[in-house]
Amino acid sequence: VIVNAFCNFYKQLEYPGDVLVRMYVSDPGRTTFESWATMERVDQPGVICAAGGATTIWVDFPAKKAKSLPDWMRQIVS
Repeated sequence: VIVNAFCNFYKQLEYPGDVLVRMYVSDPGRTTFESWATMERVDQPGVICAAGGATTIWVDFPAKKAKSLPDWMRQIVS
């Protein structure tokens, strides 16, 4: 479940145009991890048009409680 998300826009993206989104993950906690993204136009490599991120919490839906990240997920986000 995403509990917090943000995106900061630095330059205008216009249609038509192809956008390259680079995704990253980091900071695994007991029940959470962070994700980050940058966006740039394909025809303007290296010029970041927007950047954002989110905090994701692993949830046991039937119990309606946070749950420890599974080992397989912890390996991915480490």
